[in-house]
Amino acid sequence: MAIKNREAFLDKLAATLGRERRIEGVERPEWSVTPQYEVFKDKTQDQLVEILAEHCRVIHTDFKRTDRKGLVSVLQETIDEFAGKSIIMSNDTRHEEYGINEFFKAAEDRLHVHVWNPALGKKNQEIAESADVGLVFSDVTLAESGTVTLFNHKDNGRSISLLPKTFIAIIPKSTLVARMTQAAAHIHNMQEQGEDVPSYVSFITGPSNSADIEMNLIVGVHGPVKATYIVVD
Repeated sequence: MAIKNREAFLDKLAATLGRERRIEGVERPEWSVTPQYEVFKDKTQDQLVEILAEHCRVIHTDFKRTDRKGLVSVLQETIDEFAGKSIIMSNDTRHEEYGINEFFKAAEDRLHVHVWNPALGKKNQEIAESADVGLVFSDVTLAESGTVTLFNHKDNGRSISLLPKTFIAIIPKSTLVARMTQAAAHIHNMQEQGEDVPSYVSFITGPSNSADIEMNLIVGVHGPVKATYIVVD
């Protein structure tokens, strides 16, 4: 992806600081203390699942755990709990891998499913606005804060998790990390290795909420009013 106007921006920034541009000899500091790497660093994946489950209670999110064999049953149960009839989901190869496409095909007489299609442009957003359920796979999951990380791109629009009435995140257990520190490092490593870095990364922690008024938490105000995380072993 081309970066435009970078040189002009950096020249102006250096001028505002009253110095010349530094274009060489700049090295990342070696910090003597790095507490961000210490939090939960010795936890196993199963222990991280337990931490995630505990924090889901704090963020008003339903937590469920299953294996691949039981995923379809748990997904159906969750959609029923949300009274879901219309679903929008990303165009993700994991839907085929985990048997979800087959499940929706068998349920097409009672569920209307829209797969995000970049050719439709803003029509996708209109469909998301009227959908009962937004369904995504988490790419990186932060146990400490109960946050799912979504790598948004042309086949995975951020409206899927922003506009429907409710939200379901399928979380492969392998995506669990301790906290934001590891997610940021993962994205940085992708860039360092020359991989395609997502144009937009969404960090979603449960249903929509706000505490703008005197720090009183209100859940379900400007997006999905309910959320469920399904961890898959």
